Amino acid sequence: MTRQPAPVRPPVVLTIAGSDAGGGAGIQADLKTIEACGAFGTSAITSATAQNTRGVESTHLLPRGEIEAQIGAVRGDFDVAAVKTGMLATTEVVDLVAERAPDLPNLVVDPVMVAASGDRLLEPAAEAAYEDLIAEARLVTPNADEAEVLTGVAVTDPETAREAGERLVEMGAEAALVKGGHVPGDDVVDTLVGDDAVRTFRHDRVDTDATHGSGCTLSSAVAARLARGDGLETAVSAGIDLLSRAVRYNLDVGEGPGAVHHAVGVRDDAARGATAEAVRSVATALAGVDAEALTPSNGATAVGATPYAESLADVAAVGVDPEEKADADRGVRFGAADGPAERLLAAREAAPSLRFAVDCRRSEALRSALEGPVATVAERTGEVDEADGTGGATGVRRAVDRVDGSPLAVEAPDADRLTLVSSDADRLAHRVETLSAELAA
Repeated sequence: MTRQPAPVRPPVVLTIAGSDAGGGAGIQADLKTIEACGAFGTSAITSATAQNTRGVESTHLLPRGEIEAQIGAVRGDFDVAAVKTGMLATTEVVDLVAERAPDLPNLVVDPVMVAASGDRLLEPAAEAAYEDLIAEARLVTPNADEAEVLTGVAVTDPETAREAGERLVEMGAEAALVKGGHVPGDDVVDTLVGDDAVRTFRHDRVDTDATHGSGCTLSSAVAARLARGDGLETAVSAGIDLLSRAVRYNLDVGEGPGAVHHAVGVRDDAARGATAEAVRSVATALAGVDAEALTPSNGATAVGATPYAESLADVAAVGVDPEEKADADRGVRFGAADGPAERLLAAREAAPSLRFAVDCRRSEALRSALEGPVATVAERTGEVDEADGTGGATGVRRAVDRVDGSPLAVEAPDADRLTLVSSDADRLAHRVETLSAELAA
């Protein structure tokens, strides 16, 4: 039988940028991110760079005519819904893109000047040429150093970021996102400035140098969301959320610091079904035991985090009612349980391999039956400590190592529950069954 095709029509995004042989930044990062964000990526390569996670070894600029031909070929065939720029390298290329800019929809300008490794990617004479290109931008996304070059404002805090953003808008950009990754502080604060509004986005700083491709990934994600019809603020917010997750769950590749995880969002979404099934198996095991000392009087909850979980919305949960245990395998929902989910997320701050948890009745009998240490977590703040030794996240990591894959017991200081957390749903289900037998004996 000959099957009928079922074509789909994703929005098309064009990226005009340099090629990164190492795959973490540039055109490669752009296309990975655009695809992961639900759009179809096309490209016009401005230069070929021999680079990897350690740095840039050489660059080769393509002739202006070849760059222009690529843009023309894409625009002549595809219904391009958004365009983003990355490494343009020279005044001649910046001028070329600026000339074409009035015909480029939803133009996101990432004024790439220096690579994360510190290698310069833009000739100094080209910095002034950006003014005409910025004037045509829907959004310009400089980091603090690039914003200072473009505006003369030294960005050291949200107030100076706002000032720099306002100057970029005065230059003609519809909006400016001044990124805060290069500004010291426990939080990363990104500042979005428009004609009549300013919004700041705050998220925790991740203790890593694996940020290769971060600017490319953010600008590509925003362009893809704009191509899909999102408003500017919504697109920026979604792009920042994606990048925050991509930096935390970075890719440990190469001998240098590594790259951000461009497809982290779609990978996490793909794992939701399997996570829900695993949580259901833990709940079924909990429902199959008869241990009043193990199960809280008002029921227990089994939860499971997706591999790249960042919030309660990424944690699946199902409750087990002691009166209706036969129905324990129904109704797995994401974002439905705050207490055990918060304890699991807090424990993951110290040991991200932990993915599953179940609430038990907090009692001396249970504590006596447990093997290994009991860790304490401060819910909502995510602060972690260990009850019987070294404090802080290091203590919890040591506790996880000491139980060697077996479930770790976690408690909140003011809660009446004790939560068992594990990296493996089957091990957690087995531990629930053995504990119930021990407590019933």
